[in-house]
Amino acid sequence: MTKPADNPAEPFKKALAEATRAMAGDPDLSVAFSIDPPGFSGDSMRLPQVTRRMTRDEVMLARGVADAYALRRRYHSDATHRRYAPRGETAAALFDAMETARCEAMGARAMPGTAGNIDAKIAEEARRMGYAEITDPARAPLAVAAGYLVREIATERPLPKGAANVLGLWRGFLDSHAGGTLDGVEAVLDDQQSFARFARRVIEELGYGDELGEDPDAEEPEDEAGEPEEDESPDENEGGGAEDDNSQESTAEDESAEAQPDSKTVQASLSDADETDLADEADLEEGEPTDDRPPPPHSEADPGYKVWTTKFDEEIAAEDLADPLELERLRAYLDQQLEPLKGAVARLANRLQRRLQAQQNRAWEFDLEEGTLDAGRLARVVANPMTPLSFKRERDTDFRDTVVSLLIDNSGSMRGRPISIAAISADVLARTLERCQVKVEILGFTTRAWKGGQSRESWLAAQRPAAPGRLNDLRHIVYKSADAPWRRARANLGLMMKEGLLKENIDGEALEWAHRRLIGRPEARRVLMAISDGAPVDDSTLSVNPATYLERHLRDVIAMIERRRHVELVAIGIGHDVTRYYSRAVTITDVEQLAGAMTEQLAALFDNDPVRAKRKHR
Repeated sequence: MTKPADNPAEPFKKALAEATRAMAGDPDLSVAFSIDPPGFSGDSMRLPQVTRRMTRDEVMLARGVADAYALRRRYHSDATHRRYAPRGETAAALFDAMETARCEAMGARAMPGTAGNIDAKIAEEARRMGYAEITDPARAPLAVAAGYLVREIATERPLPKGAANVLGLWRGFLDSHAGGTLDGVEAVLDDQQSFARFARRVIEELGYGDELGEDPDAEEPEDEAGEPEEDESPDENEGGGAEDDNSQESTAEDESAEAQPDSKTVQASLSDADETDLADEADLEEGEPTDDRPPPPHSEADPGYKVWTTKFDEEIAAEDLADPLELERLRAYLDQQLEPLKGAVARLANRLQRRLQAQQNRAWEFDLEEGTLDAGRLARVVANPMTPLSFKRERDTDFRDTVVSLLIDNSGSMRGRPISIAAISADVLARTLERCQVKVEILGFTTRAWKGGQSRESWLAAQRPAAPGRLNDLRHIVYKSADAPWRRARANLGLMMKEGLLKENIDGEALEWAHRRLIGRPEARRVLMAISDGAPVDDSTLSVNPATYLERHLRDVIAMIERRRHVELVAIGIGHDVTRYYSRAVTITDVEQLAGAMTEQLAALFDNDPVRAKRKHR
């Protein structure tokens, strides 16, 4: 019989057990290896057996299960879980799967090495359950899919094949019912109580609200007051608690059929309400525009800039210009067209990401007593369990409080390879910046029609007044808003491949529109990158106005943005010299250079951050 000491797997088991205790933050945790199914209860953990052969699959599965259990032990509170857990079976399964995903995602963010181990665990579970062969959503567990989606959003890691199949079967349902809520998972990931409320909201949106049971947060005021709202007697209302909490007494009196409100109070309230209504009506009357009042200017940059009518202009989301199937088809066409170029663009994006992450890495504080567990110093804890854990905390970095807006010319001259490369470059850069927690929006501008559209028809019907100003219907497209995650906007960029979308370009108003959107953002630093292949052109407008009408307005808008300095403005011209318009610009002669130019311009902006430079000189 082989002695345990002669078993080559024993040193690995011992090291894994010590690492698991350290990761769980529990030196007394009992860790055993068994051929029985893995399990975790109280202070005992049972991991999959590792044989003498120590195959890669055995080792990865044992590490994955150990990491998953340790992370749940570290980040999970049973009391909080019991308090918010739903009553129904399906809702409870959803709630538990999302909580498990939360713990594992937190571990992957704090200790990246755990992510690959947990991938192995998920892959083995999916193989054992036959998830890769399922084609009917009814046979795929919704709770498991919801947990996979939370993990995917929080970690941005691809799922193993079988798990990805299960999520794919339910993704449409999850996105359509709770996609907007799920996108906010990162904001509540670190707080189990906030995440529990978040999970209950997701469960309700998925249609299982009737299984949630009573809202545990709604019970807190009752517990604090010590008096249930129901079966309340007049004697209970007369106690000293009325003086302790006037707001609760008022609420109870309003809802109780027996409570009699004071008549003077009611009369005073009615009088106040009447006076408020009268005042509001007076304000409305005073605020109504009169015929003598001039209309607001169409442009902040040039009050003299005229527009014939804005009635037919539109600001529209990309998904409203095509149905989902068409967007997916167009996106597939875009990917196919640019397959040879994607590698080069990805390399440039990775270079930008490394430069940004280098700034992130310099902004950590180490050897702290609290914060995020420092995985790099975990080995010494494994070697000596008496060594205290080391934590780190990330300092605030200026570039992370940044929003970048990419404004892409959607005019007819961009048709073909230029618009394809612009779309894929914006797509990859948005994904890259999002990984570095820099918010990105992608906008496009064109017109709804050639040669004027309904605006021109309206002008013709009015007997062609002289100098009508801009004479076309604008179309400003939001491909990706700053707060939308990249994964939800990915298909939208395929819309640029839609036949007939690209028409005229009125750059000045588009630039002013993008600037207004950025000014309304809460971020401290705002960057606007304009990408165009020519000067503003709209035949209908230029045929009845001075030849430099649109170009002059563009110059005025650029001057306003650069003068106010609320937004950092940079431009890229494709075969068109934009340096004569913008003070910070680059002109490329070949569209193949676009991805590199965009990457270098953004990298230069972050490298030359004026706030950071100022701090260095203090």
